[in-house]
Amino acid sequence: MIPSPSPSPSPCADPPVRGHGFGAEPICLFLRLVLVAGVSLRGAPRVLETIGRALGLDLPVPHWTTGRLWLLRLGHATLAAGKARADDWAWLIDHSVQIGQDKCLVILGIRLSELPERGQSLRHEDMELIELMPAKGWTRVEVDRALEKAAQRTGSVPRVIVDDHGVDVNGGVTLFQRRHERTVSIYDAKHKAACLMKSRLQKHPRWQAFQTRLGRTRCAVQQTELAFLTPPAPKPKARFMNLERQLAWGKRVLAILRAPAKLHSSSSAAASVTPARLKEKFGWVEAFADDLTEWSQWQQVVGVVVPLVNRQGIYRGVTQLLTRQLAQLDALGDSARQLAAELAGFVRSQERLAHPGERFPGSTEVLESCFGKLKQLEKQQSRGGFTPLLLGFGAMLANLASGTVRHALQTSRTADIKAWARERLGVTLFAQRKLAYASATEIG
Repeated sequence: MIPSPSPSPSPCADPPVRGHGFGAEPICLFLRLVLVAGVSLRGAPRVLETIGRALGLDLPVPHWTTGRLWLLRLGHATLAAGKARADDWAWLIDHSVQIGQDKCLVILGIRLSELPERGQSLRHEDMELIELMPAKGWTRVEVDRALEKAAQRTGSVPRVIVDDHGVDVNGGVTLFQRRHERTVSIYDAKHKAACLMKSRLQKHPRWQAFQTRLGRTRCAVQQTELAFLTPPAPKPKARFMNLERQLAWGKRVLAILRAPAKLHSSSSAAASVTPARLKEKFGWVEAFADDLTEWSQWQQVVGVVVPLVNRQGIYRGVTQLLTRQLAQLDALGDSARQLAAELAGFVRSQERLAHPGERFPGSTEVLESCFGKLKQLEKQQSRGGFTPLLLGFGAMLANLASGTVRHALQTSRTADIKAWARERLGVTLFAQRKLAYASATEIG
């Protein structure tokens, strides 16, 4: 047996944070594993232990529940931190939904003077958490009240609010604007593009037929030797924002049908698949060749507009840049050119809301990314409704420098976490389930 190396002094040997048994450096290391590397809360201690043994380091290894509490306290401190009192705030607003009735209204903010340079998308670390409000349901009046409350935190109404024009959220923004005419509303470019795609495809008989054949083919081949060509499943939500995979699949299958010999030469797994077998299961795609060309051109147009607005923002002159980039797309058909004109017109209407020299965010994509990261952080808990782990939203935006983390853990107490959860969450869905199962066991 190879002897284990003797432990070396820990590189993370710094004074414990007041009231904690660990220093700021090991706490930051744990948080980086979870928030940056995507390691689960339960897995992070095992990673630390494995690294310590492999390198002969005396790494402090906290219990995962200790790390979870660090995460919540950092998130709470980020939410509770004072916001700059300024009149150039831009807010990004949306709802997150999980199982149950609860919706969480999230407002992220960034000052216009601190926007990244043109060509750079907003990042998590660029944003500040203005509000995080779970509730049983949201009406436009309640959204309006939440916006007023948020304005008190920043000392002024925002210059711009970016949202997806959902009924309740945008209704609240509209009510807010009636009292604060200085605030303008920007429609998230990705949702606008998805709405235009939906209007073209949702009731289109050819698209419906294509989706039907996709579903049947997926069931027919996923347990066969053709499983490597299984069509991608549609997204359960926001499917018209995520058409690329299905359209790319259709075009690739068309290429294979037209040159099956290339498939056989490129993969040993496909050697036993005969052209007749390919035609039997996928020959129907040929009938949609022209449709796939048209739909793919639409997706090409969207693929130019959405990233450009996301990286450039909204300002006077951005439509000219967009028009030049759209002109570089090769041989668009009439319907794709019409879509390009509609989206260019939309961006032009948005840029008119900005004063000369102003630049607004044009997308809530960074907020959508935060929602996705929160679900990754929650893992299986996301199926059980909101829990105090919702405060992890604030931690995702926090600076993970040791000084910042040390200050946050000294500022935010465990009692603050419990009080926030009691006030904002009440009895969680998970707690209700636990009580119901316990009573069922007693009855049994």
